[in-house]
Amino acid sequence: MAAWRAASGVAAGAAGGAAGDGDSAADGSPAASAPTVVDRTTLALAVRYSLQLLAERAPGGTVEVRVPPFAAVQCVEGPKHTRGTPPNVIETDAATWLSLATGSLAWADARDAGRVHASGQRADLEGLLPVLRG
Repeated sequence: MAAWRAASGVAAGAAGGAAGDGDSAADGSPAASAPTVVDRTTLALAVRYSLQLLAERAPGGTVEVRVPPFAAVQCVEGPKHTRGTPPNVIETDAATWLSLATGSLAWADARDAGRVHASGQRADLEGLLPVLRG
């Protein structure tokens, strides 16, 4: 996670993700002047680790969180899904997920900007993020 934060310009313990906080551009993405190169192995490890933390924080099988091509987890207590496409799916790219996981982007801001695709009545991570602090 530290390597991703350094490469993306996300400060440890960043919160909010509002424009003008010094860590995000106006669209909620990491600051434009920050280097964006991080190797695929580091990116995959950061995504998998942070998704594992989410699954530990909210155990269950009601919501499937997908960050292709790196990982997917089922989480949130409630009816467990076992076959076919889950009724509650959240999908996003790795950079958006890691920004959410570290608190540099707020869940509502990511949804409003179309950076997160969530379908289903329970497809909501408000209150569960960030999973990493400081």
